[in-house]
Amino acid sequence: MKVKGKLTIKCENAGEIVSILARSLSPDNVSGIRTEVDNDSATVTFSADKIGTMLSSVDDYLMNAKIAWDIIEKVKKK
Repeated sequence: MKVKGKLTIKCENAGEIVSILARSLSPDNVSGIRTEVDNDSATVTFSADKIGTMLSSVDDYLMNAKIAWDIIEKVKKK
């Protein structure tokens, strides 16, 4: 059985930031993870054979997204 999930990251008036965030996380797009960037959002699709595997992938992705977001925010302030 395949388990699938979708995560959407949105930012108001921040299309460029979402694009930077998605590109910085692209190395994490291992098999079963796909990212699509729109004007103001990035949609990440996850799929795995086991729910635990997918939850671990989502957890890792969100942790890396938080770190990338913090770095982007610090760079914007300078």
